[in-house]
Amino acid sequence: MDINAFRAELEIRLNIEKEYVFQELSAIDDYQEKLELLGKFNGKYKGLIKRIANEEGIDLNAPHQNEGEPGSENLSNEQIIFGITMNIYDKMADDLYEKITHP
Repeated sequence: MDINAFRAELEIRLNIEKEYVFQELSAIDDYQEKLELLGKFNGKYKGLIKRIANEEGIDLNAPHQNEGEPGSENLSNEQIIFGITMNIYDKMADDLYEKITHP
């Protein structure tokens, strides 16, 4: 599994999803509904990981094949992917939260 290629593809697709959520925000007046978009965005993140893994033939539940990566013993492919891509999600979720709370 080329984790860097996976990460790059996820970042591109998640950025597109973030832009869709930004567009949705403009049509919503209720603050609570806007905050619920954060949960929706989280679901998009998890869904994209599953979709890309499926497209690439990666079994997320399979043990990660240690490719000289320290600390990756006994972790699943899914755990490795989440660990390596969480910072992408965090940055985009922070952008979204900022847009919701400071329009």
